[in-house]
Amino acid sequence: MFQEERIGGIMEHLNRHRRIDIKEICQQFGVSRDTARRDLLKMEELGLVIRTHGGAVLPKKSKEIYEYKERLVRESDEKREIGHFAASLVKSGDFIMMDASTTVQFAAENLSAEQVVAVTNSIDIADVLSRKKTVRTYLLGGELHPQHRFLFGQSTIEKLADYQVDKLFLGACGITADGLSYPHEEDGVVKHEMIKRAKQVVVLADHTKFGDQMFYKIAGLDSIDLLITDRKPSRDMMEKLAEHHVELLVVSGDEDDD
Repeated sequence: MFQEERIGGIMEHLNRHRRIDIKEICQQFGVSRDTARRDLLKMEELGLVIRTHGGAVLPKKSKEIYEYKERLVRESDEKREIGHFAASLVKSGDFIMMDASTTVQFAAENLSAEQVVAVTNSIDIADVLSRKKTVRTYLLGGELHPQHRFLFGQSTIEKLADYQVDKLFLGACGITADGLSYPHEEDGVVKHEMIKRAKQVVVLADHTKFGDQMFYKIAGLDSIDLLITDRKPSRDMMEKLAEHHVELLVVSGDEDDD
């Protein structure tokens, strides 16, 4: 098992139990104490855990969710690569839907297919698409969330009922065995309705989203057709994805073992 896969498994354990010790890591993953320590050192470097004597605990999570434009600046090269790959899946003549997500915005920026019709509740993604001469863009109406720049509300939901698309591109905030979850209920309700309007649901998620449970669940794994990420999740998560017939595409990432 690669280190990235173990880290995903350790995070899933921590999200359930809040703490883990070296012995548990050795037993669960069949590795030496030295390997377990290296895993925790790596996780501490990434800011995922606080190491303790003989193990690790989760750091206290900040309730702050960065505003959309600040998140866009902070996004990693891996997320940009995920977005670039997602854009390549759009074929000329496709009808697509895009949620309000920075990773999905990277997909919008890289769209090259012609005669595409796009629907979105993101004012930033609508702006990006408006500069593409071969894309017709429909911006959903509704109330504007000023910090996170998405449109929501009853009028948004009602307008969505008019559309049926080939592909929906969703960014992810949290992915667990229970499904997809997001920090804002008002945005989550719109995403839930979007899923109903798409023949294929494509989720864009970097490796940090696995094992993270957010406030509002929008769908189970059985609602996802394709998941694009930068590293393989834990073995348990991969088994869950396979169980629900979710196709997994890994576009980058270090596959080296210890």
